[in-house]
Amino acid sequence: MNRRNFLSLASLSPLLAKNLLASSDACVNPITGTPIYSHSLLIRRKELYISSQDWDTFVSARDRLRRIKKYVGYGNFNILSFDTALFYARNYPSIGAFTKDELALMDKLFYENPRKYGFYGQKTTHNITTKISKKDVVKIPHTGHFLFKGKPLEDYTRVKEDIGENIVLTSGIRSVVKQMSLYMDKIYKLNGNITKASYSIAPPAYTFHALGDFDVGKKGFGYANFTTKFTTTQEFKELIKLDYIAMRYKPNNIYGVRYEPWHVEVI
Repeated sequence: MNRRNFLSLASLSPLLAKNLLASSDACVNPITGTPIYSHSLLIRRKELYISSQDWDTFVSARDRLRRIKKYVGYGNFNILSFDTALFYARNYPSIGAFTKDELALMDKLFYENPRKYGFYGQKTTHNITTKISKKDVVKIPHTGHFLFKGKPLEDYTRVKEDIGENIVLTSGIRSVVKQMSLYMDKIYKLNGNITKASYSIAPPAYTFHALGDFDVGKKGFGYANFTTKFTTTQEFKELIKLDYIAMRYKPNNIYGVRYEPWHVEVI
């Protein structure tokens, strides 16, 4: 599938409504009224939202992605390509084909520069139709996740050997479709606030999970693995001693992303 004409499709459904921009009090000195800048670049002078006229389109696209995940299964969804997702949507009535407006909105979420809403990360995927080859990945038993062969798999294997069986893979490779779905879920939970969503999760074209990074946690720790509570575990204390990996999103990082002690950078 050729890349769709982004500009023409985007015109079908403007994503960001200017009348919904809101100043962020946290970025303004309450005494002087002047902006507050920090080296971390976590500057959100305006919060951007999905526009009111696009909300129904956004919700229907998000729900369609969720139906695809239910159909193909959690594990397969992690490496599903955008073209394959469109194929399932077109050919299975229980999912239903994406509309032109839905495709335009997802295109914009992928291709738009996220610096306007405070995300300063590196672009890791340049085409929405980028595919992950199954010959390049390995599924990690009992996790539902995949890792790339080579250093990501080698690093995870070493982590397991050095820390023990209580350390577990909580997120591995994420395709464009998987990251798009996670991103839209976060925006939905935040009532359409793209700015706040981008602080918690990278936009679809900017996730390092597409290059080899992975998340780890403590077995049986549940959702707390994705909070700073993970730093209280012995597994985390052992993890940060390892010199062959690093922490991607440290406190006050340059990306404009929250502190993620569970996110392992493959170096």
